[in-house]
Amino acid sequence: MEKIDSLDKKILEIISNNARIPFKDVAAQCGVSRAAIHQRVQRLIDMNVIVGSGYHVNPASLGYNTCTYVGITLERGSMYNDVVEEFTRVPEIVECHYTTGSYTMLIKLYAKDNAHLMELLNGTLQQINGVVSTETLISLTQSIKKELPIGGPHKEEKPQMEEDWKKILD
Repeated sequence: MEKIDSLDKKILEIISNNARIPFKDVAAQCGVSRAAIHQRVQRLIDMNVIVGSGYHVNPASLGYNTCTYVGITLERGSMYNDVVEEFTRVPEIVECHYTTGSYTMLIKLYAKDNAHLMELLNGTLQQINGVVSTETLISLTQSIKKELPIGGPHKEEKPQMEEDWKKILD
C-alpha cells in the first residue's frame, strides 16, 4: 500500500469534516492546485483509504425510531457466511460484524417501533438457519458519532499533553 503523506492527511481532514466542500476550496486551504486535489482524492479512493461519500439520512425521518444492536449466537461459526447472506436480504439491518466474546455476530438494525422490532426478531432473524439465540440492546440515544482523527493529536494539543506528562513524571 502506498504511503499517505501530510498533504493526503490534510485533504482527508478537510473533506471528512465537509464532504460537500468544493475541491477549489480544499486546494486553497492546502496551497496546491485544484487538479492536485482531484488527483490526490482519486488516488486515495483507488487505495481504498476513502471508502465512500454521500449523504446520511436520519432513520427517524423515515419512521424508523428504534435503533437496536442484536447479539447473535450461531450454531457453528462456520455458518457465518450463510447467515450474512440471509441478513443482506433484511433491509432494516444496516451493519453486521463477526465478533469475539459472547456472540458470534453483532448486528445493528432499525425498526419502526417495538412491535416491528419483535417481528424482525421472532419472524425473521430467529427463523434463519443457524441462528441459535439473540440478545437485543435498544439504543436510547446516540451521543457520539465521528470519524477517527486523521493525523493523531493536533499540533496545538500536543504541547499541552507533553506538559501534563512532565508534571506527572516530576
